[in-house]
Amino acid sequence: MSAELYLADYGLKTLCRVEGLPEEEGRDHSVFNTVIGRVFGSQEVFAEEPTEDGTRAVHLPVTARGERLGVLTVRTRPGTRVRAVLPDLVDTAGALGHELLVAGRHTDLYRAFRRRERLTLAAEIQWDLLPGRGYECAEYVIGAQLEPAYDVRGDNFDWSVMPDRLEIGVTNGMGEGIDASLLTNLAVNALRNARRGGISLADQAALADKAVYALHRGKRHVDMLLLGFDLDTGRVEVVDAGSPRLYLLRGDRVTRVPFDAQLPLGMAEDTVYVAQRFQVEPGDRLVFASDGVFDAVGPSGPEAFGDRALARAILGTRLLPGASVPQEVLRHLVEHQGGRESEDDALVVCVDWRGRP
Repeated sequence: MSAELYLADYGLKTLCRVEGLPEEEGRDHSVFNTVIGRVFGSQEVFAEEPTEDGTRAVHLPVTARGERLGVLTVRTRPGTRVRAVLPDLVDTAGALGHELLVAGRHTDLYRAFRRRERLTLAAEIQWDLLPGRGYECAEYVIGAQLEPAYDVRGDNFDWSVMPDRLEIGVTNGMGEGIDASLLTNLAVNALRNARRGGISLADQAALADKAVYALHRGKRHVDMLLLGFDLDTGRVEVVDAGSPRLYLLRGDRVTRVPFDAQLPLGMAEDTVYVAQRFQVEPGDRLVFASDGVFDAVGPSGPEAFGDRALARAILGTRLLPGASVPQEVLRHLVEHQGGRESEDDALVVCVDWRGRP
């Protein structure tokens, strides 16, 4: 047997073959119109028909805890009964996904293979700050994506998975380039520090607010939406401190979930934050979007993408798995902009809520 590994690039548009040198060309497969790309999108194994010499190519998704990493292609020996070896191949692809996550802590090799253009320094900081682009367990599925993938600046998302609780934060640092990236980095790490101290959601926001204000004295701020999910009951605590918006798909209806807006982090000294609450039900889909999505304008006029277009895009993805939703919503955004990628950061996070029995 022989095997080839393909990793998804930062933009989730290309599957890059891991072989030779990262900068070599001619090893890519499109995510959209190739066999390997369809395996990546569907997350289902596909075995090609035998070739003249009797070998077969078996394509297996490489995924770790719901985060889609790439595709493993195994070419079997002539006469191999694929059905007999398929369980072992699936186990191998699963183990490879976890090994890639561990290896990413110690080597730059796999990050280098995933690049199809140069990352800006601001984007490098933002991608290293992320927990991943997906997660899956019995109670929920998370999928997320940032654009422009190679030049993202202030937008970010974070989550923390615990036995009885899920916490999600969506942030947007004020400004451009490295200034926005560093500001977001400060806010996200301040929130993590507070969260890991075991304090309430509102106090997490207050401590992060103090950290940003202490450095910038109100001249710079961070927009934030912070949520805490109780896995047993579906009750959700929310602190809304800025522009990220939340949309709920329940059944065949999409609604924007409104919250009382509070001051962004770092805008004023000693801001007091109050958590609000709402309820999620099994089958709900929650989609978070930054202002780079709902405020984006088209090429021929000032009309923003807005709530209505976002609702149509979300409704159009109701049959897709949650991990595929952010990329599809961002594709609708690109169409709205006449094929141009976003000049502003555009962030989409999707949570499919299954709940507990």
